[in-house]
This record gives sequence, structure tokens and C-alpha cells, in this order.
Amino acid sequence: WSLAYSDGTQPSSGDAEPMNKEDVEFLEKVMREGIIDEGERMKAILRDLTDGLEMMLGANVTANDGSGGVESKKKELEEDEMLELLQELRDIVEQIDYARAFMAMGGVPFLLGCATYHATKYDSAGRTVPKSIRKGALGVLSTMSQNNPPVQLNMLEHGHMPQLIQLFLDFTPGNDCGQDGDDAIREKTVQALGASIRGHAMAESIFFQNEQGKVMLQLGLGMQQKALKPSTQLRKRTLFLLRALLTSDDATAERHELFRDLISFVCVHGIDEGWEEDAEIREMAVAMLSHMLHQEPSHSNQSSAREKASKVILQHKNHIGSIGVRRIQAIRELERGSEEREYATLELEEWETLMVALAQASKEVGNEP
Repeated sequence: WSLAYSDGTQPSSGDAEPMNKEDVEFLEKVMREGIIDEGERMKAILRDLTDGLEMMLGANVTANDGSGGVESKKKELEEDEMLELLQELRDIVEQIDYARAFMAMGGVPFLLGCATYHATKYDSAGRTVPKSIRKGALGVLSTMSQNNPPVQLNMLEHGHMPQLIQLFLDFTPGNDCGQDGDDAIREKTVQALGASIRGHAMAESIFFQNEQGKVMLQLGLGMQQKALKPSTQLRKRTLFLLRALLTSDDATAERHELFRDLISFVCVHGIDEGWEEDAEIREMAVAMLSHMLHQEPSHSNQSSAREKASKVILQHKNHIGSIGVRRIQAIRELERGSEEREYATLELEEWETLMVALAQASKEVGNEP
């Protein structure tokens, strides 16, 4: 019907006229500029960031342009401009394929260099990579490597683990290198390390063989600096990583034995509101202990890991039980329907689950020959 009739705005019998050359060129330009080639964009970002950092750090201001020795001026960027580029890059590499493509461009050593360059000292002119750029680079590394085995392996091949652990230590208050402490950088470092380790059996194994890695976790939880407790976000990141590693499919009894003191610390301090004032961290700690007691083993190594974890946790069962009974009672006494009661609902569920798991584990241990 619509082909046979017209609304009167145009002659129904008129044929469509072909576009003139100017209109065609205009539409082609719009299409060309409106579609972004992410691969080319990543190359441009890498090139601009490299130039910007070299200018910032006082490198030579000219670069070979690849046309027979002709040199061109390097691009100079402000710190805010570089941060915008890092954020754009992070948005792009959220897609796994683009993350692998940026890795193939040499993105991993570049980002590691941004994060760790002169971490412990300044050059003769007092220049170094700004903290904001370090954090931006660490954020991109986190996004690239999370659940992405090829990128995780590539980071291992570039020796990222000792570099990032040292970065964490360099920005720990009271360090030996004279660097000011910075919990924001330490938090971003734990995040990047966690994303590059979790779910990768080889990376997890290497991390647990690194003594400094254990020190990093201890410092992140606040075990060695009780007078100066780490920031809430850093404690949260560290506990999240610890839980992921101890409840991993590749966790072993040896791993739990090696980290016995960290498990004990969580049992004593992580669940206690007298030490840990953040409710979310307490919930995470209770959930971690419950998971370790409840975890169903899928192979013999995991079975022995669960037994080891149960024995470590049961050493603190009286302390855990007393805190649990007190918290459950306190939450149940809150007015039903109140905002405070709703906020504490998850904590109540976690505590009830842990108390059941604790009783079951005690029974199983009691039945052992």
C-alpha cells in the first residue's frame, strides 16, 4: 500500500537521483571518522604515552620517524592528558582480544615500566613518574590480566611479580628507601598482582614460593604495623587476594601451612569488630573461614588442604565462637525492618553459616582415629 500511495510531500512518480560527488565524499568521511580502529588507537596511545613520559623524564626531545634518519619532535603531554589516555586504554583492553593485542604490541613491559620506574629514587633533576601515572598503569595491568591466561603468562615472562612486590614495599610507610608511604599505590599494586595471579596455577605457585609475597600480604592486612593500620581499601584488597589463593582449586596443605599465621590473624582480628571496624571486611573474613571449612574437595590435594585449614581454624574455635554468638545475638536484637538490621543481614547469614561449619568441622576432627 505504501508503495502505491504517497503522503504528498514528494512526487510519487519521481525516481531517486544519484548522489553527487561532494555528497559521496562527505558520507565516506563521516563513516571513516566515525568508526574507530581500536588496534590503531592502541598504537597511537602507546606512542603518545611513550613520548610524553620521555619528555617528562627529560629524555631527548627528538625521535627518528623511520624515514631515513629524519627526526621529529616528540609529543609533550600534561599529566592529566596522560591519565586520560590510560583511562581510554583501560576501557579498550576490557575486551580480552584487545588486551591480548596490546600485549603483542609490547604493552606489558611498557606498563610495568610506568608503574615501577625509579620507584626508590629520583634522578639528578628530581624527576620520576608521578604517582597518578603509576596508579593508572597498574589499573590497566589489572584489567588486561584478569581472567586472561595469555596475558598472565606474559606478565610472568616479564618478571612482573618481584617488580610489583618491590613497588608495594617501596611505598610502605617506614620503608628503608626513604620513599613516602602511599596506601593508594599499594592498593593498586595488590589489585594488579591479584588479577595476574588468580586462576593461573603457575602464577599462584610462584607467588607462594616468594617470601616477599607473604610479607606483602602481612603488611596489607596490618599484621606488622599495628600502630599504623593500612587503609580500609588496602586491607580489603589484601583479604580478597588471600581468600582467592587459599580457596583456589589449586590450593594445597603446604600452602595452608605456609600461610598459617595469616589464617590465624583473620581468625583472631579479621572477624573482631574490636580490631576491624569495617563491617564489609569482617563479612569477607567470616565468609573466607566458612568457605575454607565448607569447601568440597575435588581431588586429594584439595582434601588435604581442607583438613589443614580446618585444623588451623579450629585452634581458634573458642575465640571465633564467642565473637559469633555475640554478633548473632546483637544483630537479631536489632529492630526488624530497620536500615541497620537490613545492612547487617548478610553478616548474620555469614556468621550462622560459619558457626554451623565450625561445629561440623569439630565433629569431624573428633571422629578421627
